[in-house]
Amino acid sequence: MRRHQAEVQEVSQGPERLLIVRLGSMGDVIHALPAATLLRRAFPPATLGWMIEERWAELLCARATPRLGPRSAGRPLVDAVHAVNTLGWRSAPFSGSTWKDVVGAWRELRAARYELAVDFQGAVRTSLMARWTGAEACIGFEHPREHAASLFYTHSVETQGRHVIEQNVALAAAVAGVPAEVPAVEFPVDPAAEDSCERRLRLHAVRQFAILNPGAGWEGKQWPPERYGEVARGLAGRGLRCLINFGPGEEALARAAAAASAGAAEAVPTSLSELIAFTRRAQLFIGGDTGPMHLAAALGVPVVALFGPTSPARNGPYGTRSVVLRSALSWGTESAERAAARSRRKRPDPGLLAITPHEVLAAARQLLESGLA
Repeated sequence: MRRHQAEVQEVSQGPERLLIVRLGSMGDVIHALPAATLLRRAFPPATLGWMIEERWAELLCARATPRLGPRSAGRPLVDAVHAVNTLGWRSAPFSGSTWKDVVGAWRELRAARYELAVDFQGAVRTSLMARWTGAEACIGFEHPREHAASLFYTHSVETQGRHVIEQNVALAAAVAGVPAEVPAVEFPVDPAAEDSCERRLRLHAVRQFAILNPGAGWEGKQWPPERYGEVARGLAGRGLRCLINFGPGEEALARAAAAASAGAAEAVPTSLSELIAFTRRAQLFIGGDTGPMHLAAALGVPVVALFGPTSPARNGPYGTRSVVLRSALSWGTESAERAAARSRRKRPDPGLLAITPHEVLAAARQLLESGLA
C-alpha cells in the first residue's frame, strides 16, 4: 500500500545511499538542483546519486571528471552520475545495442544498492525507473505530472509552492525533515571549457557581453530571431557585444539573428560545459523559457525573460535580478496555461509576438543600470 507524507520522514532517516531521478530536460534538471543541494546538506555522509539523460550529464559532471568517486570541482554535488539514453532506447527498442545499454544501466544502478529514490520528474517512466533501481522506498509528488506515476511510489508528498523550484525543494525538505529553504547551487567547473571560453573571448576582443538565445523547446515559445538582431544593435550602442547561443537544430535561428544584427552579434556554438563557462562571464541574458535562461538565473546573471504560452510564475527566472516581459494576450488561467504548454503549439504565440524590441532594450537598460548602482 502506498504511504503518504506523514511517514516519509520516518523512512528517510539517515539514508546511506540516496538516488535522485530527474532525466531531463536542461531547464528541469536545473530546477531540481536546489532540491538536490538541500538533500546533500541534510545528509552529508550519504552517497548521493543522480539518474540523468546522457546529453545533460555535464550539468552535474565535467567531461574529464570521473562520474563516480569523491566529489570535486568537476562534480561538486553528487557522488555518482548514472547517465542513461532513453531517447535512443525508444527510437530503437529492439536493437541489440539498446538492450545491451539497458541491461548495463540496470546492473549499474542495482549494484549501487540505493535505499531511497526520489522522483522529481513525475512521469510514469521515471517512477518505474526509480523502482527499477531496487530501492526499498520510492518517493514522489502526491500530484505528479503524469497521474499514473503515483501508482509506483511507496510514499508521496503534497507540496506547496508556485514555482517549480519551490515545489522540488518542498519535496526534498519533506524527505529530509528540514525547512523548505532554497539553497544556492554549484555547477561543475570544466578547466578545458573555461580555457576555451577565455581564448575565444580574447580572439574576438570581447570583454563585456550579453547572451541572446533565440531558440526554445518548441516554436510557440520563440520570439522572432530578427528581433534579437535588432536588440543586439541597440546593445551595441551601449558598448555591449552580443553572443548568440544555439543548440542542435537551431542553426537557422542563430544565422537569422546574426544577420539582422548587422555585425553586432555573433553566433557561438558551444558544448554544454562551454555554455556554463560563457554564462558565468556574461553581463546579461536575453531569451525565452529555455534551459539556457534557467542556467543564467541559477548562475546569478541578470535576465530579460520573454514569456508567451508558459507561466513565469511557475517557470520564470528564479533567484537573480530579472525583468519578465509578457503580454496580456498570453495571460490565462493556470489550467489554460498548463494546457497550452502541454500542447506545444507550432505557431508563434500572439502575446509573445506583441513584445517589441524597444521593450526588451528598456528592460536590458534597467538591469544594466541597476547593476552599476
